[in-house]
Amino acid sequence: MALPMTASRLARPAVFRCVAASLNQQYGAAGARPHRQNLSTGVSEAKDVAFTVRSQTEQGVRTILLNDPKRRNALSLDMLQSLKEDLMHQVGGEDLRAIVIASSGPVFSSGHNLKELTTEHGRDFQYQVMKTCSQVMMLVQDMPVPVIAQVQGLATAAGCQLVASCDIAVASENARFATPGVNIGLFCSTPGVALGRAVPRKLAMEMLFTGEPISADVALKHGLVSKVVPHDSLEEETNKLTDKICTASRSVIALGKACFNSQMKKTRAEAYGQASEVMVQNLGLVDGQEGIQAFIEKRKPVWTHNFDKV
Repeated sequence: MALPMTASRLARPAVFRCVAASLNQQYGAAGARPHRQNLSTGVSEAKDVAFTVRSQTEQGVRTILLNDPKRRNALSLDMLQSLKEDLMHQVGGEDLRAIVIASSGPVFSSGHNLKELTTEHGRDFQYQVMKTCSQVMMLVQDMPVPVIAQVQGLATAAGCQLVASCDIAVASENARFATPGVNIGLFCSTPGVALGRAVPRKLAMEMLFTGEPISADVALKHGLVSKVVPHDSLEEETNKLTDKICTASRSVIALGKACFNSQMKKTRAEAYGQASEVMVQNLGLVDGQEGIQAFIEKRKPVWTHNFDKV
């Protein structure tokens, strides 16, 4: 699904509500947080601590913490549904400016919970897991604000897929990335969709065929992550990015993100045509002209953060 991303459709004050409605239609409105389901016994266990923990600063930076360290933050169906809910929460609100996906424990995410993928649970359940996972990955890219992965430790299989799907990834120097499914007889086909769009083909195929992990430095060299920082500075460096993002116009960032993701799928000529149209529409926004005027007058811009036209 593409967001209502053409400039003519985006350029109106109610755009964020329109984006929220579009996301709700495509991915479904967020529901109640699920209880943990012990799939091996069929016994439902109410989880005292949520699979994900959502918080938000006054500046509008939302942090979503993957919070199942005992299971290495496996992207079980429950975890995926909880992550989806946290992404969708008040997505059309005026305050949201950026999202950080972080983790508790030493592992960012080990990927799918393999206990859910046995024949015991049937193909319909397996389809549900894969469909939900794919929806979450696409939702990350369709969000109208930047989504940043804050990665410590291992990110494997669908966990690596999540990192590759984010707009920006800040990795601790101890981070490692792998798609090791081939070694247990389950090729990482869906992680390969995101991985193959984030790194060169040859590296993606090596990771998929061998399952061997790559270091944070190799991930940085090939574009899987944006920067590598000392472990003790991981949160601080992520905060520097979100602080900088929050100084810009929210509407301009939403317009730019949607355009960037859309034009990447087009031919060069089509991409330039679309991007040119979007830039002209951007110039027609109050925030577009405010930024130019502030630059000329050597002052800080005062953003409206909406899509009002001049």
